[in-house]
Formats: sequence, structure tokens, C-alpha cells
Amino acid sequence: MEEGTKTKKTIFVGGISDDTDETTLYEAFSTFGEIIEVQIPPPVNPHQNPSPNDPKHRGFGFVTFSSAGDAQDAIDNMDLNELKGRVIKASIARPMKADLNPQSNRAIWESEEWLKEHVKPLAQSGGVQGRLAAAASENTEKREDDDDAMEE
Repeated sequence: MEEGTKTKKTIFVGGISDDTDETTLYEAFSTFGEIIEVQIPPPVNPHQNPSPNDPKHRGFGFVTFSSAGDAQDAIDNMDLNELKGRVIKASIARPMKADLNPQSNRAIWESEEWLKEHVKPLAQSGGVQGRLAAAASENTEKREDDDDAMEE
């Protein structure tokens, strides 16, 4: 099956309740046609030992039909309808936007352009030597102020 064709047969179902599972979605949408697959993505960062109060999924799912017409019928009938006490949103699923920049996972300071614009030469940056020099001058001024206070 071509990727473009599959996308038109897959619908996004948003706003589902925590107690909704794949079986519930399958039963709710099977009246509109043959379903190939039902997916409900898990939470983004599932913990090692999840507590009973943690969400079981991210609040949305995907239903893939065998034909685009069946998918459209499901959208027409289920969009803004209630499922397990929640109003759901049904629409054609769109592929995730892939970032075309291969460097998108790199830190911004790894870019030469960013470094040239934001980083000063070491002598001007006030790094460790600059902070030590500033602290030494503050101590000298403070001692002079203390000496003046004692003379009075």
C-alpha cells in the first residue's frame, strides 16, 4: 500500500477519555467499514512504575480503514460526537511534520553562525579571569571604604 493512499484511509480521533482503549475505538468505528488497524499512542514519557492516576495514553488515537470512502463516512458521522462521555474530534490523519533540517537536534551553540554572533573573545568575555579581577577590585574598594570609616 502506498504511503499517500494509506494516509487518506487513516483518521485521527482526538479527545478520547482515559478509559478508552483500542477495542472501544474499534467497536465505535467498525460500523463504517472494515478496519485494518487501531492505534492509541502511549504517554510521551511513561514512568518505570506508573501510578494508577497517570494517563494510559495521550488522548488521541488513529483508525485505519480499508478504503478512503469508509474513512470519510466515519469522519462525517463521528466528528464532534460523544464517545464514553467525551466529545471527540475525527479528521483525516496527517503525517507528522518532519524537520527537513538535519542539524535540528544539535545545540544552537554548535552552529558557527550563532557562535560568531553571540560569543565574545575570551579576553572580552569576562570569564574566570574577568570575574577574579572584578572580585579583586571590589575587595580593594571595600577595604578603602572600611579604612575611611575607621578614620572618622
